[in-house]
Amino acid sequence: MTYEEVMQYLYDQLPMFHRVGAAAYKPSLDNTQALCNWLGHPEQKVKTIHVGGTNGKGSTSHLISASLQASGYKVGLYTSPHLLDFRERIKINGHMIPQQDVIDFVIKYNHSDIKNIQPSFFELTFALAMHYFYQEQVDVAIIEVGMGGRLDSTNVIHPLLSVITNVTLDHQKFLGDDVPAIAREKAGIIKQNIPLVLGGMLPEAQLVMEQKAIEQTAPIFYSHLEIATPACALQGLYQEENKKTAFCALKVLAKEFPSLNEHNIALGFMQVKQLTGIRGRWEILQENPLIIADVGHNEAGVKSVLEQVALTPHEQLHIVLGMVNDKDVDKVLTFFPKRAQYYFCKANIPRGMDARLLADKSKNCGLQGKVYESVSAAFSHAKENANENDLILATGSFFTIAEILN
Repeated sequence: MTYEEVMQYLYDQLPMFHRVGAAAYKPSLDNTQALCNWLGHPEQKVKTIHVGGTNGKGSTSHLISASLQASGYKVGLYTSPHLLDFRERIKINGHMIPQQDVIDFVIKYNHSDIKNIQPSFFELTFALAMHYFYQEQVDVAIIEVGMGGRLDSTNVIHPLLSVITNVTLDHQKFLGDDVPAIAREKAGIIKQNIPLVLGGMLPEAQLVMEQKAIEQTAPIFYSHLEIATPACALQGLYQEENKKTAFCALKVLAKEFPSLNEHNIALGFMQVKQLTGIRGRWEILQENPLIIADVGHNEAGVKSVLEQVALTPHEQLHIVLGMVNDKDVDKVLTFFPKRAQYYFCKANIPRGMDARLLADKSKNCGLQGKVYESVSAAFSHAKENANENDLILATGSFFTIAEILN
């Protein structure tokens, strides 16, 4: 099998939440535990750091990884979803897992009785990541939670540290209708006697976290107590909280990793893009006109991005917008500015919201624009219409940004 054939097999045969949504969601750890058992439990043999939360967990994970890399450690990084290549999900020191390792794993899986488990795409991918990290003998692996926490596939690990960035409304269909309910799910990664770093979050979410930490006798470290953090290559005001959370986590981890000093942390923060390959977070694609790509996709994420837009000098604002159909789109659209030209589109995935439906919902919120047959067409028209002092923002989902970066 070629790499392309392997990826087609994975996409066709395994339910993938990021593509199809609810049909791929499996609220149980049984499949992951069975997969890990088949692999000889690599998740028990690799040191890990677990990073959950609603927004910012990707940026926080990359900052922690970059600083550990800058300190001389061999660092695994597991994140989701990917933008351009599946292998972005599984990296060691910023390098994606080789295609051959993916091929070999899938062939091994395809020719074994383990197929009877019928895992989801995410479950099998996590198992592949832990298998790869163990084979390559990483010093530590940063593991980003996919969704929620308590029943997320990643919650089979026993980490050195748990990190929860924040809790806001997202995935209510699966996690609960309000912030405390969602917080209870995300607090599920808090382990007995394992230190916990809490990012800045709403009081009702923090209370849930603190109660769970008391039950688990897990010492808590608060990121909001960090007054100053190193300069960082990640732009955008919303990164301030992520920087504090990562910095707080790294200070806790310094006891376990002697080379993790302030100099190396500062180096990691400044070189995070080169060291990890992170993309899509207030990413400047072009100047004159200024073109920004950001993966903001839920209420809190979009609000943060638009606050940054309001502080960015520009004349006309052009917004290329594509979203997925299982978000609270009606609520999210209320935060978008009316004084902007919109280019509505649908990412090429089943879960993407039809561009005409998105345009109709936007019109109800006073947003005006045109519908385009693809993300690339919408982006091309925005660039054609923009003057050199304008700002083009592409946002709404990882998948919209993926097609723009491709």
